[in-house]
Amino acid sequence: MFRKYVLILAIIALVAVAMPAVGQQSAADVEAASRDYFTDTQLVTQDGEAVRFYSDVLKDQVVVINFIFTNCQGACPMMTQKLRMARDQLDSEVAEKILFVSISIDPTRDTPEALREFAKAQHADGNWVFLTGEQGDIDLVVKKLGQYFPDVDEHSTLMIAGNVGTRLWMKLPPQLPPAGVAEKLRQLVDG
Repeated sequence: MFRKYVLILAIIALVAVAMPAVGQQSAADVEAASRDYFTDTQLVTQDGEAVRFYSDVLKDQVVVINFIFTNCQGACPMMTQKLRMARDQLDSEVAEKILFVSISIDPTRDTPEALREFAKAQHADGNWVFLTGEQGDIDLVVKKLGQYFPDVDEHSTLMIAGNVGTRLWMKLPPQLPPAGVAEKLRQLVDG
């Protein structure tokens, strides 16, 4: 009987050592799952550079994402200004750790040139990327982020911020003042 218990304990110990802990994922598994979820859909920056959404834009970043169209006369410029004001309230060391991402939801009109002009008018420079692309590609990314609306004029002004490395994400409501946005971004940088 004693030998049976010893044998069972030895098998349990061997299995415990040989198997990774339940719920643990390797860094490669986490990255692959993130890339699969967010997709590596090809988009285009305001500078005309082709980028893959997860691998080139999100990977290893702290990001804040908003959704715009350049001929918007109301919410889009205001939300972009709010993000710029939030960035201005951050210490430069913290601000440099955050990538600001504005995704066009009207890529038919929002060419890289139109995005570049919009960015210039909003003083959205530095660590800020504006993205456009094929309509189907934009729709896929925006759907993955939970912000798809079929009518451009009815799009959400909700902002999404996340620390991709720690997998901590939050929604930032449009009524949050710039100081509140800055504080949330600080929290993400601090991880």
